[in-house]
Amino acid sequence: MFAGHFGLAAIVRGKVPQLPLWSLLISTQLMDILFFPLLLIGVESMEVIEESGLTVIHAYYSHSLVGAIILSVLAGLISKRFWGSKGGVIIGILTFSHWLLDVIVHLQDMPILAGNMLNLPLLGLSLWSIPKASIALESLLVLVGAIFYFSYSLTLKKYNLKQRIMQGGFIAVILISSLVFSI
Repeated sequence: MFAGHFGLAAIVRGKVPQLPLWSLLISTQLMDILFFPLLLIGVESMEVIEESGLTVIHAYYSHSLVGAIILSVLAGLISKRFWGSKGGVIIGILTFSHWLLDVIVHLQDMPILAGNMLNLPLLGLSLWSIPKASIALESLLVLVGAIFYFSYSLTLKKYNLKQRIMQGGFIAVILISSLVFSI
């Protein structure tokens, strides 16, 4: 769902142009950004299931429901200082959207409580086990994001039409290309 998260950021950028694109992209990936240092120090892990080739992450802190809520609130509060209350709320929601999209596609590997305390059932609707459906959802997010961002770029009056088309087209191509890395 890597590209799908970026697609959602582009959708929001098309509707909320006062927030920098980089802030939206980072907020949609903040949980994964936190996951990698935790993976490197051995707090979280990942494994490939040989029969299916799917990767299961054991991200019991960065991808827990409680962890996602805490990270989203922190991201929102920090963003509020730079972009006001509305910007903070949008960044907080975008940060949490990562968890919502992941719970749709992930296998049952997402805990409710950080560290999987209390050993509660792990969450995940396992859309990854239906590759065509997973690819369709992610492609839809990327395509809609590309369209929204391209449409937004056409409204930028400080650039001539050719520059606006090039900027929107460039971001659209990057978004669509990100599907290659995600699938």
